[in-house]
Amino acid sequence: MLVLALMAGALVTGFLSGLLGIGGGGIMVPVMYEIFRIIGVDDSVRMQICVATSLAVIVPTSLRSAWGHLKHKAVDFAVLGRLGPWVVAGAIIGVLIAAHAPAAFLKGVFVASALFMASRIAFGAGPAIAKQKLPGLPWDGLAGGGIGLIATLIGIGGAAYLTAYMKLFGFPIHTAVGTSSALGPVIAIPAVAGYIIAGWGSPLTPPLSLGFISILGLVIIAPVSVLTAPLGVRVAHGMSRRSLEYAFIAFLLLVAFRFSMSLAFGT
Repeated sequence: MLVLALMAGALVTGFLSGLLGIGGGGIMVPVMYEIFRIIGVDDSVRMQICVATSLAVIVPTSLRSAWGHLKHKAVDFAVLGRLGPWVVAGAIIGVLIAAHAPAAFLKGVFVASALFMASRIAFGAGPAIAKQKLPGLPWDGLAGGGIGLIATLIGIGGAAYLTAYMKLFGFPIHTAVGTSSALGPVIAIPAVAGYIIAGWGSPLTPPLSLGFISILGLVIIAPVSVLTAPLGVRVAHGMSRRSLEYAFIAFLLLVAFRFSMSLAFGT
């Protein structure tokens, strides 16, 4: 049952990665949280294991998704180059915080970030403040560091935040989504290394774990999600700009609802 549940979650993860330019963490973390709750993983490390494993899966998934968007010429490498170093710095800080944070804190960050991004996309459809041009330092540094920090705390590739940031400065939604998919490995690789070190030797992690990373979850979810990512890419590029935005909003609200229920009822 554990293997089947992980495979089902992987199918959805890969599709959403291609559709929305996300690494899939927004769906992987809640799915794995339920799985590890059922098998009895201690609550004090359950959220860290879900976040760390999600970030490990994001590396191959987002690479495959980025390749699909690159073929559609929807990845802006100049944006990645300007934000990348700051994103890595934020990811390192995020690991240091998340490794010792209580589960309720990480869930609260998950809910707050999802609601913020949903409201920003839903009500931020006014004129952009620039035309496909980032503002430069210090704003790019603050944005990149913040994206890396939040993404590492909640196990996502940072797509929601980069998408909103690029839209604010006039980038088309498809370019923003494609570029966001390429940001996933930039965040995930240093974050994964940090979670391995932080969880090394913990007696509370489940069998077949490497630090806070569940090897079983990684082995099952990564290859299956890579297979379904191209389908999401094809669907995304067949949708209108506003339809893609509505899909993004619905996804974020679903995530916020799930973890709000977890905070309210302690499950």
